[in-house]
Amino acid sequence: MKEKLEDYALNKSMKSNSDTIKVGIIGCGTMGQELSILVSKSGIDVVFIEISEEKINSSFEGIGFQIDNIISHWGMTEGDKRAILSRIIGTTDYSKISDCNIVIESINTKKWIPNQPTRKEVFRKAEKVIDKKALLISNASTIVISDLASELEFPCRAIGVHFIAPAITTRVIEVNKCHNTNKESLDALHRFIRAIGKETIKINGTPGNISTRLIVPMINEACELLMEGVSTVAEIDKTMQMGYGMQRGPFTMADRIGLDKLTKWMEGLYNEYGDRKYKTSPIIKRMVRTGMLGSKSNNGFYIYKDGKKIEKNGSIFNLGN
Repeated sequence: MKEKLEDYALNKSMKSNSDTIKVGIIGCGTMGQELSILVSKSGIDVVFIEISEEKINSSFEGIGFQIDNIISHWGMTEGDKRAILSRIIGTTDYSKISDCNIVIESINTKKWIPNQPTRKEVFRKAEKVIDKKALLISNASTIVISDLASELEFPCRAIGVHFIAPAITTRVIEVNKCHNTNKESLDALHRFIRAIGKETIKINGTPGNISTRLIVPMINEACELLMEGVSTVAEIDKTMQMGYGMQRGPFTMADRIGLDKLTKWMEGLYNEYGDRKYKTSPIIKRMVRTGMLGSKSNNGFYIYKDGKKIEKNGSIFNLGN
């Protein structure tokens, strides 16, 4: 029997007036743009919130650029692009997400901040306008979702969900529940994840999820190898790719994540666990200070030009200068 989108509807009280799932996304930077495409290409309407009209226009440019990149690799057609864009609306007005069944917080803070006051404020503002059974999701990687839920009137609908970049193609989504999350909310979320063609990885209330806690020490150790002069950036990456079948080596992965974002992950995990394996490598600190943020700045452990990755000579002395 062929499944319809309506079969994945969360429940009658959570369905919008159009009788379908509708998703709100708060914060439409790189990840918010990926989420907008991911959800819209599944036939689901999206409303994203940004802080200004300028940011909204920039987000649509980013969405268009990402779709064009997929088209250039024969992953979509121009018709697909028009259909996806037709289902995405950008706004600065929180009232526009009032009929959304699921609201995803995906803001990009400049640095890791204890207690996450900005994210808490986003949750409070969203809760004022959405239905009491609509899901409130945070895409933050290294926070305790219970902290964000603590000030909500209905904390049972708060869930941490880690969309691993690139969200459009990655097949799994990490779901990190808090102690208040109820079964109804989790079941609704799992149905939504199925609707967008992904698989759920269940996690029990830990900051950093599975992926971030494994990735961070590996990247830090790769930096240690580099500082000790054991090998070069490219050779260390090649070892993990060809030796262990990884899609990307640790340095390519770091560049793709963004070294500024990676630093926030490291600071959050180190603050939570106090383990030196999570402490930010001096190389990464130096690179971030000089604006070498990875692929998004076209300069990181590698140089990026015209969409291609170019090796440096691999020396530590070429990093952060």
